[in-house]
Amino acid sequence: MHRFRSIFLSAALGIAAVPAGLAHADVPATDAAPGVDAAIDKVQAFYDKTTTFQSDFQQEFTVKAYNQKKTSRGHVTFAKPGKMDWSYADPLGNRVVSDGATLRVYEASNKQMFEQAVNKSQYPAALSFLTGQGKLSDAFNFELRGSDAMKFPNGYVLIGTPKQPTAAYTKVLFYVDSASSEVRRVLIVDGQGNHNQFTFNNPRVNDAVNPNQFKFTPPPGTSIVHP
Repeated sequence: MHRFRSIFLSAALGIAAVPAGLAHADVPATDAAPGVDAAIDKVQAFYDKTTTFQSDFQQEFTVKAYNQKKTSRGHVTFAKPGKMDWSYADPLGNRVVSDGATLRVYEASNKQMFEQAVNKSQYPAALSFLTGQGKLSDAFNFELRGSDAMKFPNGYVLIGTPKQPTAAYTKVLFYVDSASSEVRRVLIVDGQGNHNQFTFNNPRVNDAVNPNQFKFTPPPGTSIVHP
């Protein structure tokens, strides 16, 4: 399945595997890294207070079997409840849009759009807290890693294992800024060791968003595919 649509519509989601030697022991609580329960509460509280989230993003996707890495970039917008829009500058024209009910993935180069009901997609669980449709503690069991161990200055990492097994991923890593409790990077780990990383740059919360942004009609001649 194509790299772009597989990220959002299939079980081929993934990112860098959890570093060796960090599978079990949690770090002790410090000023920079609170205890795991406190850390989860801080992150959840930050996003419970937001109605919208907007950010530039950098994406790195690596297929382990072929040792191939491709990068993408663009701008993403989330709005509660359940709406999102990933607008790609590279590859130019690609879009991933959800109005809260239907997920649409448009590939500009192929003039194809894949449509799927949100509640049937593998995608939302990893980032549902951004759209007001999920609680982190309901979806994952967490372990906490400090900034030194994960090479993430001024922050810490929450490593989530899904409570309900899914073919889409085995781990989700949330890289959290210590000062704000805002998630600055998300990594999703699949069982094949593929790598998919989203880094959020220049994030903004609670800015006004035009509701029409989440309504997407593809260009004439686009073929519609329902997985």
